[in-house]
Amino acid sequence: MDKDNLSGEKALIEERRKKLEQLRDKGNAYGNSFKPENNAKDLHEKYDEFSKEELVEKKIKDISVAGRIVLKRVMGNASFATLRDSSGDIQIYVTKNNVEESVYEDFKTWDLGDIVGVSGTIFRTKTDELTIDVWDLEMITKSLRPMPEKFKGLTDIEARYRQRYLDLMTNTDTKEIFIKRTKIIDSMRTKMNERGYLEVETPMMHPLAGGAVARPFITQHNALGQDLYLRIAPELYLKRLLVGGFEKVFEINRSFRNEGLSTKHNPEFTMMEWYEAYASMQDQMDLTKDIILSASKAAECDSKIEWGDSKINLSNFKQATLSELVIEHNKDISREDLNNKKKIEEFLKNKKIKIEKSWGIGRMILEVFEETVEDKLIDPTFVTEYPVEVSPLSRRNTENPDYADRFELFIGGKEFANGFCELNDPDDQASRFEDQVAAKDSGDKEAMDYDHDYITALEHGMPPAVGVGMGVDRLVMLLTNQSSIRDVLLFPQLKS
Repeated sequence: MDKDNLSGEKALIEERRKKLEQLRDKGNAYGNSFKPENNAKDLHEKYDEFSKEELVEKKIKDISVAGRIVLKRVMGNASFATLRDSSGDIQIYVTKNNVEESVYEDFKTWDLGDIVGVSGTIFRTKTDELTIDVWDLEMITKSLRPMPEKFKGLTDIEARYRQRYLDLMTNTDTKEIFIKRTKIIDSMRTKMNERGYLEVETPMMHPLAGGAVARPFITQHNALGQDLYLRIAPELYLKRLLVGGFEKVFEINRSFRNEGLSTKHNPEFTMMEWYEAYASMQDQMDLTKDIILSASKAAECDSKIEWGDSKINLSNFKQATLSELVIEHNKDISREDLNNKKKIEEFLKNKKIKIEKSWGIGRMILEVFEETVEDKLIDPTFVTEYPVEVSPLSRRNTENPDYADRFELFIGGKEFANGFCELNDPDDQASRFEDQVAAKDSGDKEAMDYDHDYITALEHGMPPAVGVGMGVDRLVMLLTNQSSIRDVLLFPQLKS
């Protein structure tokens, strides 16, 4: 903001503070007695269908609403204003004839942004706009700072994220995104309840970093004198519940990964993770599809949607193995090459893709997939048969133990869900934890710790199960056509 704007805003704030002192002198600066009986949306839904004459005949009195003044036109002895509450906007009509003269004179000095309460009768103006003819009004909260300009709104993208309250106050499209977010999450929870899943809560602070391959946040517990890790994923705790006897559990959880900030990643994010004993991988792919289709209905989406530059058909779910897709999209790679570490290493070097010393051929094949295939999977695509090397918690495939019984769902070139048949062999799991520890010792900061208690739990016996994790934020991005994760998080993490 330039100096002139700062100076102008300072003068406006000083002027509003003088008005606040006058309100304090009258004893009504910040009232808490007004209780609105109506909201803007309900009034429009109930009365928009009635004509001017019908409203006069019905004499609908005792309407009361509270909201922020977002528009105001003072015209001598009569004035119009628009109030905005959480549901929408409604116009009010204030005249010297209907309210006390002193109250009307005060009203003329009230500012955009002030929160007021009004009571009155519903009618239509000459321009046919539904309006409240006010016979009582009061100041509820005095706004000391000016709202963003009426026609521009809050256009500064940085300010929209840092001062989300101003964004919600002025941009109705933003508010609609977050209303849809809630509806999407509600639909996900409803779908799980319909399928007989039990919603549970697991710890957000863990004694070990685990549950997924990612770099953790570390915090200190003073009383215990030990480090704790913010949850990367709830997986290992949810699977302990399978050991305990629950067979269908889910959690809509906040997780944390110590990654960079971008339009795709926020270090704090929401996911839904669920586990079902005795299920098949195909069962869970079908459920994943149902969850997304239900969420799209909740967000009032058609089957054909746009997400950025992608045109996506949500009625066209596909399925293919990771190897098939790598071969399909890379003519230089044959099926035989997928068993030749040297060939894959040469391919990555030719593509100028950095290779870590700790990578085996499975990790390299995954890198080929991520660099050359992912962004081409536009319509919903379930990708199956991931290398065991990159699936440390997945059950090995019976026919081909180099691959895991695992799937990931991609839409619009982005990953949306990760699911697999759970590894319930304690010896195999212990061996893979050891591999993770070796990787960590070699410098892999995303590798997991060895969780002895989890191995003990598996030794008590965990039934065969399939688990799935789905990113909630990304699903909201898809169904509201937002390109940045910051646009679907009320308070995204930002650099200071």
